[in-house]
Amino acid sequence: MSTFTYIAAIIFMGLVGIVLVRGLFNMMKGDNPSLSNRLMQLRVLFQAIAVILIMLTLWLTGGGRPT
Repeated sequence: MSTFTYIAAIIFMGLVGIVLVRGLFNMMKGDNPSLSNRLMQLRVLFQAIAVILIMLTLWLTGGGRPT
């Protein structure tokens, strides 16, 4: 289970980066403001999921406590 959450957290961190860059480029071009807003909302959602997965992974693996 912790391997799944670890891999899922990495995937969601990558998605955060991709959506962030895409949203920033769209804002710089000045194309569609509603698309930029939607991309930033999606980034926040992916960030929340990534943080939850990271915390879940730490909880499942003992949080890096010394043994």
